[in-house]
Amino acid sequence: MPVSQPDDRHFLKNWQQQLAEAFTHIGDLCQYLNLEMSDLPISVDAAAQFALRVPRSFADCMEKGNPHDPLLRQVLPIKDELLTPANYSDDPVGDLAAATQTGLLHKYHGRVLLINTGSCAINCRYCFRRNFPYNDLQLGKQAEQAAIDTIRQDSSISEVILSGGDPLLLSDARLAQLFSQLATISHVKRIRIHSRLPIVLPARITLAFIDTLLQSGKQLVLVMHCNHANELNHRVAAACALLRQQPITLLNQSVLLKSVNDHAETLRELSERLFALGILPYYLHLLDKAKGTAHFDLEQSHAIKLHQQLQASLPGYLVPKLVREIAGENAKSLVF
Repeated sequence: MPVSQPDDRHFLKNWQQQLAEAFTHIGDLCQYLNLEMSDLPISVDAAAQFALRVPRSFADCMEKGNPHDPLLRQVLPIKDELLTPANYSDDPVGDLAAATQTGLLHKYHGRVLLINTGSCAINCRYCFRRNFPYNDLQLGKQAEQAAIDTIRQDSSISEVILSGGDPLLLSDARLAQLFSQLATISHVKRIRIHSRLPIVLPARITLAFIDTLLQSGKQLVLVMHCNHANELNHRVAAACALLRQQPITLLNQSVLLKSVNDHAETLRELSERLFALGILPYYLHLLDKAKGTAHFDLEQSHAIKLHQQLQASLPGYLVPKLVREIAGENAKSLVF
């Protein structure tokens, strides 16, 4: 369906303006998608627990009039979120135990993760940090300096991972300040950024932003998060084209989600489309068992079967590693 003129004007705005105009009310999103709320298993209570937030650039990738659209399922608050199986928790991957100080997680040797912000451009209903106490643990200015000092004093740390929330919601000026401090730490070889913004809000990828990244003087890895080939529209392709012109390694991680990407052909198409845009499929995660996400889960045996089908139909470099994160382990666990 052609994009209407008001939507064209929306996409001429900068990324901050587009973010401010994201859908935050279920009725508005449904109206935009030509859907009746009565045809969907919507839960206002679920939305109250974990708010709806969907940039229009992501909503534009959905099929209008389709209540079963796989992208819609990722963001729509539904009644199943209120189910609470016993093996689902608020901290499914042990982040709180790894928080050695405010804003800094130290799970794995040689790597530390900075919780730069608790905000995201989109609220994915399967998020493993949907119940994370960001108000207590995200980095403020003073805590950020303390985290940098900790990294400076530990020569075993070779990689700093920016996470959240989504670190690309930080302004270019804030990122530049952070990168300038990391640039002075010789034992830090790489900066890795985990972000959904290049996919859901591609207007964030500007020449000024890329210049900010390059000023770090470190090897740069950008790990995107895309679950379905339909998320990769022409705006995402344009953003990736800008990134590919620079010495930035582009990887993708996906989450295996019931009724979203739980078919081999869907996953195959995703890998092919990612690689066409210069992004290497890296991880395919089994669901982290956060409260409110059980309806997305798949049996491990089914996940293994899907992965085997991918191996049979794709070259090895297009087959993401099938992994699960287990709290307390010293690395992601490969699933065979």
